[in-house]
Amino acid sequence: MSTFTRSRTALASVAAASALALTACAGAATPTSTSSAAGGVQLVSAGKLLVCTHLSYKPFQYKDASNKVVGFDVDIMDLVAKKLGVTQEIVDIDFASITSGAVFAAKKCDASAAAVTITDARKNTIQFSDPYFKATQALLVKKGSGIKDLPDLKGKKLGVQTDTTGQKYAEDQKAANGYTTVVYDDSPSELNAALAGNADAVINDNAVVYDFAKDNAGLEVVKEFDTKENYGLIVAKGDANAAKLVAVINDVLKAAKADGTYNTIYKKYFGVDAPTS
Repeated sequence: MSTFTRSRTALASVAAASALALTACAGAATPTSTSSAAGGVQLVSAGKLLVCTHLSYKPFQYKDASNKVVGFDVDIMDLVAKKLGVTQEIVDIDFASITSGAVFAAKKCDASAAAVTITDARKNTIQFSDPYFKATQALLVKKGSGIKDLPDLKGKKLGVQTDTTGQKYAEDQKAANGYTTVVYDDSPSELNAALAGNADAVINDNAVVYDFAKDNAGLEVVKEFDTKENYGLIVAKGDANAAKLVAVINDVLKAAKADGTYNTIYKKYFGVDAPTS
């Protein structure tokens, strides 16, 4: 592996009214009014940048030993909150409601940072920032399994996370390789299926599976698939105020990359310098 590039993305599912009966988060109540932040951006809740994510997706967003939500995405959005003169508050909600844009229609959050891959299909329902992270898929197996690639999974079970690009890639390759996909609701469930032997292999964004393998010596990453994905931060589509917010986000990303802040955050979570191209 040269650099950590990871992609966890979902094919945008249709999450309508039912998706909004979601778990809203980290103690945040449904906001009832808006307030103005720096740059004229109207926020859902006074003094806060409400950011939707789907926990846990280490090292992008997860709870540390003190139960605080931390991660690469969290640190990036802290920069945005600082630029706006407010503080970030995390809203933990299901992934499909993020990629469908339902969270914005319901005023659950101002933006989303959930390691979401930019796709043309998703652009129909949400607006992305400039890319902030390069991503690809990787295959995680038990050491000594003899599995090195998808063809080795013929007649076996491949774990996938629902609504992600990893799931789409696995489904697209299934007929040619003869495996069965087993769908899990979240990343921890999927990754632990590999550890417990409930799945013969799992596929997910490579930074996530490398991080899990680092903490579990009996597992290894045997293959990366060059899916050429990029993550974007998300705001509502077709909304003038959201357009102001995404402009602030893009300015923050550009400045952080120019002054070295982005690289410092990248190295904090991935242990290597950020790629330069």
